[in-house]
Amino acid sequence: MAELWHPAWWRIDEILARLVRDLVAAELAAARPGRSLPAAASWARDIDLAADLGADSLDLMGAATSLADLLGFARAGMEDALLAQTRLTDWVATARASLARDDTLLTFRTSGSAGSPKRCAHSLAHLWREVDELARLLPGRRRVLTGVPAHHIYGFLFTVLLPQAGQCALPVLDLRGASPATLAAQLAPGDLVVAHPDFWNAVAALSPRLPADVAGVSSGAPCPDATADALAGAGLRLLQVYGSSETAGVGTREAAGAPYRLLPYWRRGAAENTIERGDERFSLQDRLEWLDAQHFLPRGRIDQAVQVGGTNVYPAYVAEVLALHPAVRECVVRAMRPDEGARLKAFVVAADGHAAADLRAELDAWIAERLTPPERPAAYSFGPALPRQPGGKPADWVIDAWA
Repeated sequence: MAELWHPAWWRIDEILARLVRDLVAAELAAARPGRSLPAAASWARDIDLAADLGADSLDLMGAATSLADLLGFARAGMEDALLAQTRLTDWVATARASLARDDTLLTFRTSGSAGSPKRCAHSLAHLWREVDELARLLPGRRRVLTGVPAHHIYGFLFTVLLPQAGQCALPVLDLRGASPATLAAQLAPGDLVVAHPDFWNAVAALSPRLPADVAGVSSGAPCPDATADALAGAGLRLLQVYGSSETAGVGTREAAGAPYRLLPYWRRGAAENTIERGDERFSLQDRLEWLDAQHFLPRGRIDQAVQVGGTNVYPAYVAEVLALHPAVRECVVRAMRPDEGARLKAFVVAADGHAAADLRAELDAWIAERLTPPERPAAYSFGPALPRQPGGKPADWVIDAWA
């Protein structure tokens, strides 16, 4: 990556196909959460989304709308080009034709669960500007191994654009079908592993021996200091990136607990919890503690979202879905404590005449039809009333302390 340049990223067939596959797979899963789909990376290029995956007309319309929005089909006058097509290869060809007319803007969506996802538009020029900085921070990479989808902004930056920032495009290998336990055996000097904190937590727990000159990237949620320290002890150079779908990358750090350093084109905003780029101002999802004009520490989210498997989920929304079940009188959902796990947990008060033992199985089926895997609570606790502090405020609970 010694010499940076900005190719037409979509000209490499496999890169564009991976982006389209990841988006379509995510949209089909979100349309019907209980549906089982093969991993997107295993889809044949000529797969028929209707005949082979069971997508109906509404599924296809939703996926086509999302792809058209991401890549800007309307600017190319091709907003209706996918409506009569069901084969993946035709979707990829249509995407390429649209991008050949106009590839200047991409519109990503937040992964939040409450209401409609927020649309976040980014010029390709701004994205390449970030990639230029990231490439300078990660020189000498020979391969990219990815554990994240390509259609979210983090995956797009690191697994679509970054591998093309040199004169020769780097190969990209998909890790999502592999166990973290097998990672060390797949690595070679010069590799870059792009993943989220839950993946890194699993790798660190195995105390692996990693080859020399392997770098990793973590984003999407804070990487626990203990995890970052363990990975450093295994020989991994871990670059943590702070950012969001709204801003893309904002700052980076390489040591556990260290402050993040702003990427050079950002500056601290005049208003609280904002940053600025040129004449643009962006509100942040976190409260920041500024140590000086270039260094900051995140101090908690403002919007109350939490991260599960690299996806934003809203515990309050999940609780609303659970409360719709006729046998639930009231409930509350929280992120697990660090010693309990990295998923959501739910505390449920059953309606009169319903036993907790029976309700547990009913709720599993209920949420499988209505929530995506990251949103589904992995543990239930039951009691006669919601946990509260002596003063009446909501309280946390320990999973094993309740039936």
